[in-house]
Amino acid sequence: MERDPPEGAEGDSATYRMAGSITIARAASTAREIAAEPDPLTIDLSAVRNMDTVGAWVVYRTVRDRKAKVVGANDQAKSLLEQVAEADHPAKVRPEERGGFSRVLRELGEWVSEAGVTLLGLLGFFGATLIAFGNLIKRPKRFRINAVVQRFDTVGVRALGIIGLMSFLIGIVIAQQGSVQLEQFGAEIYTINLIGRITVRELGTLMTAIMVAGRSGSAFAAQIGTMKITEEIDAMRTIGVSPVEALVIPRLISAVVMMPLLAFWAMLTALIGGGIFVWLSLGIPPITYIQRLQEVIPITDLWIGLIKAPVFGFIIALAGCFQGMLVEGNSEEVGSRTTTAVVQSIFLVIVLDAVFAVFFSSIGWR
Repeated sequence: MERDPPEGAEGDSATYRMAGSITIARAASTAREIAAEPDPLTIDLSAVRNMDTVGAWVVYRTVRDRKAKVVGANDQAKSLLEQVAEADHPAKVRPEERGGFSRVLRELGEWVSEAGVTLLGLLGFFGATLIAFGNLIKRPKRFRINAVVQRFDTVGVRALGIIGLMSFLIGIVIAQQGSVQLEQFGAEIYTINLIGRITVRELGTLMTAIMVAGRSGSAFAAQIGTMKITEEIDAMRTIGVSPVEALVIPRLISAVVMMPLLAFWAMLTALIGGGIFVWLSLGIPPITYIQRLQEVIPITDLWIGLIKAPVFGFIIALAGCFQGMLVEGNSEEVGSRTTTAVVQSIFLVIVLDAVFAVFFSSIGWR
């Protein structure tokens, strides 16, 4: 590097002449030499053969901070200096803080938008499932009966223990809390009415659906999500096998078929739990308990519970498989989508339960 006063400047300005290649290897030494020059400064690039972005940044920073002039730059150097200048804008280290109300509105809007996108995606996935069902009806040989039977075991048989225990304890809790409240009015006998109707009409099916969502719905999402990461689903498409037919439909069928059976099992064990409590605590013998249940539980309550069960099972399996198909990237996404599948399916089940309650009441099934 050389320095001398520019022509006509009479020593009032220094010229820093660069030569050769101005690259990252010489950036530090070049920056120190420029820093030692007095102001005003002119940088002469006429002898520069090659320049990279780091060298251009050293020159541009001098021009920006010290108001230096650049002369003799070739086309490459001019282009690099222009690109560096365009990219030079301040970055926010910390995001801009917003007020509490505006932040709540923004998060609410994002949640509504995300919910709408998810709902549209779920409807699209439902349509793809219907198409796959139609294809299986046209070509029944493609139906995988072994996969369906295996899912029967996973969704139904292996869930009997936990669902039975949960329902048994819920029956005891309902009986205990109901008897405590009704005892104030001397109407402990109506504890049987409370156990029978709330168990058969609502809680038996609803609690079974929640348990299946947490147990089987999450398993569906995790299994399919893992297959997405390991590219097994892509391999299935490559060899001409539909992932919806092979993975989704067996899970949907198993959930739809097994949910009414599990719901009935939950109703039965809850009634047994409540019966044991009223026998031991209230002194009502089992034969009286059974006779009272027959009197107070209309057959429509049983039909309501059993009608809702397959719908809940379909929604749970559909949400779990849908979230599993959305897995992209890494294994962390599997956990995230599994959690979303459980929350989404439970939310949809509760919403549908409310819709069913209004509908059945409107047609006189009370």
